[in-house]
Amino acid sequence: MTQPTIALFTGDPAGIGPELVQKLLNSPISQQAGKIILIAQNGSVQTPPQVEWHEWPGRHSPQFPKAVANADNGAYMIKALAEGVSLVRDGLADAFCFAPLNKSALRMGGMHQEDELRWFAEFLKYKGVCGELNVLQDLWTSRVTSHVALKEVSSLLTSEKVYESIEMISKALIASGKPSPRLAVCGLNPHNGDNGNYGDEELSIIAPGVELAKQAGIPADGPFPADTAFVRAIRKEGGYDGVVTMYHDQGQIAMKLMGFEKGVTVHGGLPIPICTPAHGTAYDIAGANLANPQAMCNAFELACRMGQHHKQFKQKVSVAS
Repeated sequence: MTQPTIALFTGDPAGIGPELVQKLLNSPISQQAGKIILIAQNGSVQTPPQVEWHEWPGRHSPQFPKAVANADNGAYMIKALAEGVSLVRDGLADAFCFAPLNKSALRMGGMHQEDELRWFAEFLKYKGVCGELNVLQDLWTSRVTSHVALKEVSSLLTSEKVYESIEMISKALIASGKPSPRLAVCGLNPHNGDNGNYGDEELSIIAPGVELAKQAGIPADGPFPADTAFVRAIRKEGGYDGVVTMYHDQGQIAMKLMGFEKGVTVHGGLPIPICTPAHGTAYDIAGANLANPQAMCNAFELACRMGQHHKQFKQKVSVAS
């Protein structure tokens, strides 16, 4: 089985991204798991001989000041994201992996979408369901709503959206090498609504969404009280591979508490695999050589697994056609 090719971007040049990628390139995983096409600027990292530099305008850009978010590094990041996605879209790479980005700089640089996921979808002209998936070792989470005010969550929930989030994480888990993933679905209200005493979303919206998933052949259970769903998921016997949450912090707090410096974000639902560390750019330690590369290494390794699946899928489609 040939190695997948990964388009790898060093992320925000003002943050810890270049340092993380340097440490990744120095580790055995980068040499064993996949081939690398590096999207970076000259002088930002020292590369082993087997790494291929991607030629793009940003490679020759001047150095950026550390720990400063502005339009310049934002525009640089947007151009690099376009390069990475294009490499995978055009068949030159099998997956895209990038170091952390700074959302404020991205907005100043011209990104007007809600986040980079929506930017990816628009760039790829993708109209289907997509969302952020968070991964901590063998446990995955998806969320039905994401970057919205908490007061809006209930009004945004529908049974169809619950089902779509279940389906999306199930497909992503399969693409990562998990053939029959089991999923737990969270409720919204305290004590799962207590049979409607604290809200009826569990009865009227979430449970029907779980039933839609079951009818589609997806092994999903719930809704479970959100304060016990993750306890159920990590059990050695009868546990789950993924947890579907109703809003951002319902899953993020649990995942980051269990492993803040290990987590990976997958941009789920998109037609190409995209992975990045779940943490931020850490301006407070940028340039100090203190950054922990574990999440970066995990993101790269997962990108390789998903890239291999993507590569095999393309080959099957090519043979069939």
